[in-house]
Amino acid sequence: MREILDAAELHITEHGPEGLSLRAVARSLGMTVQALYHYFPNRHALVTMLVTKGYEDLFAAVQAAVDSTADSAAGAGGTAADSAADRPFVSRLLDAAEGYRGWAIAHPERFKLLFGTPLRGYAAPADGASTIAARRMSTIFQRELFGGFSLEQLAAADMPPLSPQFRAYLDQLPPDGPGVLPPPAIALLMEAWGRMHGMVVLEVFGHSSFLGDHEAELFHLAMRNMLADIHRRIPGSAGAVEAGAV
Repeated sequence: MREILDAAELHITEHGPEGLSLRAVARSLGMTVQALYHYFPNRHALVTMLVTKGYEDLFAAVQAAVDSTADSAAGAGGTAADSAADRPFVSRLLDAAEGYRGWAIAHPERFKLLFGTPLRGYAAPADGASTIAARRMSTIFQRELFGGFSLEQLAAADMPPLSPQFRAYLDQLPPDGPGVLPPPAIALLMEAWGRMHGMVVLEVFGHSSFLGDHEAELFHLAMRNMLADIHRRIPGSAGAVEAGAV
Protein backbone atom coordinates (compact mmCIF):
# COMPACT_ATOMS: atom_id res chain seq x y z
CA MET A 1 0.00 0.00 0.00
CA ARG A 2 2.88 2.37 0.77
CA GLU A 3 4.41 1.69 -2.65
CA ILE A 4 1.09 2.36 -4.33
CA LEU A 5 0.62 5.63 -2.43
CA ASP A 6 4.15 6.75 -3.28
CA ALA A 7 3.61 5.91 -6.95
CA ALA A 8 0.25 7.74 -6.96
CA GLU A 9 1.83 10.84 -5.34
CA LEU A 10 4.55 10.82 -7.99
CA HIS A 11 1.90 10.51 -10.71
CA ILE A 12 0.01 13.49 -9.25
CA THR A 13 3.24 15.51 -9.07
CA GLU A 14 3.89 14.83 -12.76
CA HIS A 15 0.34 15.02 -14.14
CA GLY A 16 -1.72 16.93 -11.57
CA PRO A 17 -4.58 15.61 -9.40
CA GLU A 18 -7.02 15.54 -12.30
CA GLY A 19 -4.66 13.23 -14.22
CA LEU A 20 -4.65 10.49 -11.58
CA SER A 21 -5.01 7.15 -13.35
CA LEU A 22 -5.12 3.82 -11.52
CA ARG A 23 -4.01 2.09 -14.69
CA ALA A 24 -0.93 4.32 -14.96
CA VAL A 25 -0.11 3.90 -11.27
CA ALA A 26 -0.38 0.11 -11.56
CA ARG A 27 1.75 0.12 -14.71
CA SER A 28 4.51 2.11 -12.98
CA LEU A 29 4.70 -0.62 -10.32
CA GLY A 30 4.60 -3.51 -12.76
CA MET A 31 1.14 -4.48 -11.53
CA THR A 32 -2.16 -5.04 -13.22
CA VAL A 33 -5.12 -2.84 -12.33
CA GLN A 34 -6.82 -5.95 -10.96
CA ALA A 35 -3.89 -6.50 -8.58
CA LEU A 36 -4.07 -2.87 -7.45
CA TYR A 37 -7.77 -3.34 -6.65
CA HIS A 38 -6.71 -5.94 -4.08
CA TYR A 39 -5.33 -3.05 -2.00
CA PHE A 40 -7.71 -0.25 -3.02
CA PRO A 41 -11.18 -1.39 -4.13
CA ASN A 42 -11.73 1.69 -6.30
CA ARG A 43 -10.30 5.06 -7.29
CA HIS A 44 -12.19 6.83 -4.50
CA ALA A 45 -10.50 4.70 -1.86
CA LEU A 46 -7.07 5.59 -3.24
CA VAL A 47 -7.94 9.30 -3.45
CA THR A 48 -9.16 9.26 0.16
CA MET A 49 -5.86 7.76 1.31
CA LEU A 50 -3.91 10.31 -0.74
CA VAL A 51 -5.92 13.19 0.73
CA THR A 52 -5.52 11.79 4.25
CA LYS A 53 -1.78 11.45 3.80
CA GLY A 54 -1.63 14.95 2.33
CA TYR A 55 -3.27 16.45 5.40
CA GLU A 56 -1.03 14.40 7.69
CA ASP A 57 2.09 15.61 5.88
CA LEU A 58 0.84 19.20 5.95
CA PHE A 59 0.17 18.84 9.69
CA ALA A 60 3.70 17.53 10.22
CA ALA A 61 5.18 20.46 8.28
CA VAL A 62 3.18 23.04 10.21
CA GLN A 63 4.02 21.45 13.56
CA ALA A 64 7.70 21.25 12.62
CA ALA A 65 7.66 24.96 11.78
CA VAL A 66 6.12 25.75 15.17
CA ASP A 67 8.82 23.68 16.88
CA SER A 68 11.73 24.94 14.77
CA THR A 69 12.44 28.17 16.66
CA ALA A 70 12.53 26.31 19.94
CA ASP A 71 15.00 23.82 18.47
CA SER A 72 17.14 26.70 17.20
CA ALA A 73 17.11 28.31 20.63
CA ALA A 74 18.24 25.08 22.24
CA GLY A 75 21.01 24.70 19.66
CA ALA A 76 22.17 28.24 20.42
CA GLY A 77 22.69 27.46 24.07
CA GLY A 78 19.15 27.23 25.36
CA THR A 79 17.90 24.60 27.75
CA ALA A 80 15.33 21.87 27.60
CA ALA A 81 12.85 24.44 28.89
CA ASP A 82 13.16 26.33 25.58
CA SER A 83 10.24 24.46 24.03
CA ALA A 84 7.59 25.71 21.61
CA ALA A 85 5.15 25.95 24.51
CA ASP A 86 7.44 28.50 26.21
CA ARG A 87 7.32 30.90 23.27
CA PRO A 88 4.63 33.56 22.72
CA PHE A 89 1.63 32.23 20.85
CA VAL A 90 1.94 35.22 18.49
CA SER A 91 5.28 34.02 17.12
CA ARG A 92 4.10 30.41 17.00
CA LEU A 93 1.11 31.39 14.85
CA LEU A 94 3.41 33.14 12.40
CA ASP A 95 5.66 30.05 12.37
CA ALA A 96 2.63 27.86 11.65
CA ALA A 97 1.59 30.10 8.75
CA GLU A 98 5.09 29.95 7.29
CA GLY A 99 5.05 26.15 7.60
CA TYR A 100 1.71 26.00 5.77
CA ARG A 101 3.04 28.16 2.93
CA GLY A 102 6.33 26.27 2.76
CA TRP A 103 4.65 22.88 2.34
CA ALA A 104 2.25 24.20 -0.29
CA ILE A 105 5.07 25.68 -2.36
CA ALA A 106 7.17 22.52 -2.07
CA HIS A 107 4.23 20.27 -3.02
CA PRO A 108 1.96 22.36 -5.28
CA GLU A 109 0.17 19.44 -6.96
CA ARG A 110 -0.55 17.73 -3.65
CA PHE A 111 -1.79 21.07 -2.29
CA LYS A 112 -4.10 21.30 -5.31
CA LEU A 113 -5.39 17.80 -4.52
CA LEU A 114 -6.40 19.03 -1.05
CA PHE A 115 -7.69 22.49 -1.95
CA GLY A 116 -8.01 22.79 -5.73
CA THR A 117 -10.85 21.90 -8.06
CA PRO A 118 -12.64 18.82 -6.64
CA LEU A 119 -12.03 15.64 -8.59
CA ARG A 120 -15.05 14.82 -10.72
CA GLY A 121 -17.32 12.32 -9.01
CA TYR A 122 -15.31 12.20 -5.79
CA ALA A 123 -16.69 13.07 -2.36
CA ALA A 124 -14.74 12.52 0.85
CA PRO A 125 -16.45 10.11 3.26
CA ALA A 126 -18.32 11.99 5.97
CA ASP A 127 -16.24 11.93 9.17
CA GLY A 128 -13.80 9.60 7.42
CA ALA A 129 -10.04 9.48 7.70
CA SER A 130 -9.48 12.50 5.45
CA THR A 131 -11.92 14.65 7.44
CA ILE A 132 -10.31 13.65 10.73
CA ALA A 133 -6.85 14.45 9.34
CA ALA A 134 -8.02 17.88 8.16
CA ARG A 135 -9.45 18.69 11.60
CA ARG A 136 -6.20 17.62 13.23
CA MET A 137 -4.25 20.02 11.04
CA SER A 138 -6.63 22.90 11.80
CA THR A 139 -6.22 22.44 15.56
CA ILE A 140 -2.70 23.89 15.33
CA PHE A 141 -4.00 27.22 14.03
CA GLN A 142 -6.88 27.20 16.50
CA ARG A 143 -4.43 26.64 19.36
CA GLU A 144 -1.87 29.22 18.26
CA LEU A 145 -4.38 31.91 17.27
CA PHE A 146 -6.29 31.79 20.55
CA GLY A 147 -3.82 30.11 22.93
CA GLY A 148 -3.44 33.18 25.15
CA PHE A 149 -7.14 33.92 25.62
CA SER A 150 -9.91 32.62 27.84
CA LEU A 151 -13.26 31.47 26.46
CA GLU A 152 -14.81 34.55 28.09
CA GLN A 153 -12.48 36.86 26.16
CA LEU A 154 -13.19 35.04 22.92
CA ALA A 155 -16.93 35.19 23.49
CA ALA A 156 -16.64 38.97 23.94
CA ALA A 157 -14.69 39.54 20.70
CA ASP A 158 -15.61 42.70 18.84
CA MET A 159 -17.59 41.27 15.94
CA PRO A 160 -20.62 42.42 13.96
CA PRO A 161 -23.68 40.62 15.35
CA LEU A 162 -24.02 37.11 13.99
CA SER A 163 -27.47 36.13 12.76
CA PRO A 164 -29.43 33.85 15.11
CA GLN A 165 -29.39 31.15 12.44
CA PHE A 166 -25.61 31.33 12.07
CA ARG A 167 -25.02 31.30 15.83
CA ALA A 168 -27.33 28.30 16.20
CA TYR A 169 -25.42 26.46 13.49
CA LEU A 170 -22.04 27.23 15.10
CA ASP A 171 -23.34 26.16 18.50
CA GLN A 172 -24.06 22.66 17.24
CA LEU A 173 -20.64 22.01 15.68
CA PRO A 174 -18.89 18.94 17.19
CA PRO A 175 -16.61 19.77 20.16
CA ASP A 176 -13.61 17.93 18.68
CA GLY A 177 -12.98 20.83 16.30
CA PRO A 178 -13.84 24.53 16.18
CA GLY A 179 -17.07 23.76 18.04
CA VAL A 180 -15.17 24.04 21.33
CA LEU A 181 -14.92 27.81 20.72
CA PRO A 182 -17.62 30.48 21.24
CA PRO A 183 -19.35 31.46 17.96
CA PRO A 184 -17.49 34.81 17.59
CA ALA A 185 -14.16 32.98 17.87
CA ILE A 186 -15.19 30.39 15.25
CA ALA A 187 -16.00 33.23 12.86
CA LEU A 188 -12.61 34.85 13.58
CA LEU A 189 -10.80 31.54 13.11
CA MET A 190 -12.39 30.98 9.71
CA GLU A 191 -11.61 34.57 8.70
CA ALA A 192 -7.96 34.15 9.72
CA TRP A 193 -7.65 30.83 7.89
CA GLY A 194 -9.27 32.32 4.79
CA ARG A 195 -6.83 35.22 4.72
CA MET A 196 -3.81 32.96 5.20
CA HIS A 197 -5.02 30.27 2.79
CA GLY A 198 -6.00 32.85 0.18
CA MET A 199 -2.48 34.26 0.09
CA VAL A 200 -1.03 30.77 -0.33
CA VAL A 201 -3.50 29.89 -3.09
CA LEU A 202 -2.58 33.04 -5.01
CA GLU A 203 1.08 32.02 -4.88
CA VAL A 204 0.67 28.29 -5.59
CA PHE A 205 -1.62 28.92 -8.55
CA GLY A 206 0.75 31.55 -9.94
CA HIS A 207 -1.52 34.59 -9.49
CA SER A 208 1.06 36.59 -7.52
CA SER A 209 4.11 35.59 -9.55
CA PHE A 210 4.51 39.19 -10.76
CA LEU A 211 5.94 39.90 -7.27
CA GLY A 212 8.93 37.68 -8.04
CA ASP A 213 11.19 37.05 -5.07
CA HIS A 214 9.08 39.35 -2.86
CA GLU A 215 6.16 36.91 -2.41
CA ALA A 216 7.61 35.61 0.87
CA GLU A 217 7.98 39.12 2.29
CA LEU A 218 4.43 40.06 1.33
CA PHE A 219 3.09 36.87 2.92
CA HIS A 220 4.92 37.60 6.18
CA LEU A 221 3.60 41.17 6.26
CA ALA A 222 0.07 39.99 5.48
CA MET A 223 0.16 37.45 8.29
CA ARG A 224 1.34 40.06 10.81
CA ASN A 225 -1.42 42.42 9.67
CA MET A 226 -4.01 39.64 9.89
CA LEU A 227 -2.89 38.62 13.36
CA ALA A 228 -2.87 42.21 14.63
CA ASP A 229 -6.36 42.76 13.23
CA ILE A 230 -7.75 39.57 14.81
CA HIS A 231 -6.19 40.21 18.22
CA ARG A 232 -7.34 43.84 18.34
CA ARG A 233 -10.90 42.54 18.35
CA ILE A 234 -10.37 40.43 21.48
CA PRO A 235 -10.63 42.30 24.81
CA GLY A 236 -7.56 42.19 27.04
CA SER A 237 -5.26 41.34 24.15
CA ALA A 238 -2.12 42.75 25.75
CA GLY A 239 0.12 40.43 23.74
CA ALA A 240 -1.29 41.35 20.34
CA VAL A 241 1.29 41.81 17.63
CA GLU A 242 1.57 45.25 16.12
CA ALA A 243 1.11 45.33 12.38
CA GLY A 244 4.22 47.40 11.85
CA ALA A 245 6.46 45.45 14.21
CA VAL A 246 9.50 43.61 12.85
